[in-house]
Amino acid sequence: MSETEIKGMLLDKFGELFGDTDGVKVYFAPGRVNLIGEHTDYNGGHVFPCALTIGTYAAARKRTDKKLRLYSINFEKSGVMESDVEKLEASKEAGWTNYPKGVMWAFSLRGMQMDCGLDMVLYGNIPNGSGLSSSASLEVLTGYILRDLYGFTVTNVELAQIGQYSENNFNGCNCGIMDQFASSMGKKNHAIFLNTADLSYEYAPLALGDAKIVVTNSKVKHSLVDSKYNERRSECEKALEELQSVVKIDGLGDLTEEEFEANKSAIADDVRRKRAKHAVYENQRTLRAVEALKNNELALFGKLMNESHVSLRDDYEVSCEEIDLLVAEAWKVDGVIGSRITGGGFGGCTVSLVKDEAIGEFQEKVGAAYEKQFGIQADFYVVEIGDGPRTL
Repeated sequence: MSETEIKGMLLDKFGELFGDTDGVKVYFAPGRVNLIGEHTDYNGGHVFPCALTIGTYAAARKRTDKKLRLYSINFEKSGVMESDVEKLEASKEAGWTNYPKGVMWAFSLRGMQMDCGLDMVLYGNIPNGSGLSSSASLEVLTGYILRDLYGFTVTNVELAQIGQYSENNFNGCNCGIMDQFASSMGKKNHAIFLNTADLSYEYAPLALGDAKIVVTNSKVKHSLVDSKYNERRSECEKALEELQSVVKIDGLGDLTEEEFEANKSAIADDVRRKRAKHAVYENQRTLRAVEALKNNELALFGKLMNESHVSLRDDYEVSCEEIDLLVAEAWKVDGVIGSRITGGGFGGCTVSLVKDEAIGEFQEKVGAAYEKQFGIQADFYVVEIGDGPRTL
């Protein structure tokens, strides 16, 4: 569906649900894919994501009362979800609306209280549960809408911070800032080299020559994700505390591989040692990968992607058998420069760097092996790198 068609669909649905479309505005915020630097963003390390041209769209208009009416075309069975801007509370029954409500709540904590309610119709073309950050896209979109409709003064970096804060404290998932930052700060045909320790960043042109980024959706999402995500984070925090007893650091991202190896005995538990090792080594891989891209060394970039997957599989243990098969099959195809899991883990997607002439063979061979093993048809997207949030 084209963007014009999506806009038309949103306005038609808005008019059908809420009477008319006078004064309605339509907005977009992108999803993201992370090329390398996984589970480093809450460990004071570097990440290398880019915004996609798929994401979340919304048609929105202010109301004259305090009522909040939210509707998602993706979750039609839920119908219009009603609440009140003065009673923003997370609940299981609220489902997906906890994400926009969490952002509104986080704005109010910063002294930006909505003086009236809102009618909003949403549609996302990010596959649900794919690990391409539909939640962050929705959070950034909500923040962007609030800034535009209510005149709140916030930067795009602050939109990312507010989105992360709301997901941590309203929705209870202790994510880092990468997903929201990639969505709010996206730049067409560029990846973002972000230091999560201080939010310094630079845009890196994605000059991939005769290669493309291909995202493969496993269509599986293991429900462990939030609980295991929080568990990994607490394991790293404990390992950091132990290391801080012998070396002066603020985060695991401060250590080189050599420094980690020299001090890892301070970590009492084998599992925590593996988690910390991933955070340290992945951060250093990310630094080298960005340098490789700048030097047009795509083969080295791909090798580092592959090493990242092995570390996420073996040391961080956030992969699963479906994803491991997709990656292993990708590695067998000539013309695949690199392939790895992307996102929080336990399912979702892989990201692969594939030469143009190999894309057809890649999709055919990987898809066939995956369907044979698991009876699931994987989806493949040759992705384009897009800009951050905007008004349509």
